[in-house]
Amino acid sequence: MAEQLRAMVRALLHLRHERGAHRVALRAGVSVLVPLLASLAVHRPDWSVYAAFGAFTSLYGRNHVHLSRAVMQASAGVALTLSVILGVLVGCLESRAWVAVPVAAVVAALGAVLGAAQDWHPPGPLFLIFGFGAVASAPHVLSDVPVAAAVAGLSSLFALAVGNVGSFFLRRQKSKPARLRHVWSGEPARYALAVVLAGGTATAVGIGHPYWAMVAAVAPLSAQGVTAQLVRAGHRIIGTLLGLLTSAALLAPKLSPVAVVLVVAALQIVTELLVGRNYGLALLFITPMALLIGQLAVTRPAGALLFDRGVETVIGAGIGGAIVMCQPWLRRRRADRSPG
Repeated sequence: MAEQLRAMVRALLHLRHERGAHRVALRAGVSVLVPLLASLAVHRPDWSVYAAFGAFTSLYGRNHVHLSRAVMQASAGVALTLSVILGVLVGCLESRAWVAVPVAAVVAALGAVLGAAQDWHPPGPLFLIFGFGAVASAPHVLSDVPVAAAVAGLSSLFALAVGNVGSFFLRRQKSKPARLRHVWSGEPARYALAVVLAGGTATAVGIGHPYWAMVAAVAPLSAQGVTAQLVRAGHRIIGTLLGLLTSAALLAPKLSPVAVVLVVAALQIVTELLVGRNYGLALLFITPMALLIGQLAVTRPAGALLFDRGVETVIGAGIGGAIVMCQPWLRRRRADRSPG
């Protein structure tokens, strides 16, 4: 037990080496910067949330090249756009807070299936839940649906073009595209359970952003192995709480919308430089980036935002960690019940 704890502490602090992160970071920064600036140029900062989640297409396939990356990003981009559209539809309901929880669970399960079938990297449905939850948390009308679809879809297409522009200048393909395959496991149910427990708890308590708890709950589940999952939960809590300090520093000056977009793009670049090295360290920059994107669409008091982010992250990551720790016990129970 003591050795396992020491191993977890070492993993929490370990900095991995990652090649080519600067290329991924620049692609992600450009993919986020241009759609957000376009939203401001047409005087619709409320569209920035749609644009941001479409731009997250650029985060997929960082370890793939050419056609393989294009196929992965295309499937992720479609899924992200559909999540945004679904979020708008739920946002049209008066009881959107409670309806969002089971719908997010379905998004999590379907996203887990698609992600496993196409071998997404980053794995899991985290960004789908984030996109759906963020959009569904705000009130909408049905006329917002085509706007959200167009903005998120165009942003996703731009990210796809940025991520694969090099393929047009190279004659040979270095990898084959991922192919859909049947994946049968308990992962979708596990993601759905984490979303229901975290989202239901945060909604019942009355905290302002329950989807943050959902995202924090599923974050550990995408890692491989119980130890890695517990380390990811620890990273999520510690990194976010420390990230509240960087968030407070960036929220305090009351930056102009254009300045916010420039800061968000810079934070996205730094995040992609660090996330493969140490997830907890990257959260020092992920946390303010998420809060600033939300502030572009609807300005909220900084103190309430910081409080909600911290509390909901602890709730969500705690629930995700508890689900992880139950896995060995459940496996032993199944083994004991199996014949022979």
